Amino acid sequence: MALLRPSVDVRPVTEFRSHTSAVLEQVQRTKRPVILTQHGRSAAVLLNVDVYEALIEEVAVIRDIRTAEAQLDAGMGIPHEVVEKRLRERYLK
Repeated sequence: MALLRPSVDVRPVTEFRSHTSAVLEQVQRTKRPVILTQHGRSAAVLLNVDVYEALIEEVAVIRDIRTAEAQLDAGMGIPHEVVEKRLRERYLK
């Protein structure tokens, strides 16, 4: 994801309402998020769909890694040799 540029990527929600198409075009063109503010505080983030999907996929992979690490720490791992033997028995009969 491209770096945020506060001078152009932070906008009040009222400006977004007035210039929706232009803001959406900016998000699509630059691949940078736009932060919408309401009453001077962050209220929402607009992301390009491809960037959003990549972030969701990355989060899913990171969660899987954390789960695997926790399982290994809890002694739930299976040695490589055992897995290899099981696979050979199952698929090379």
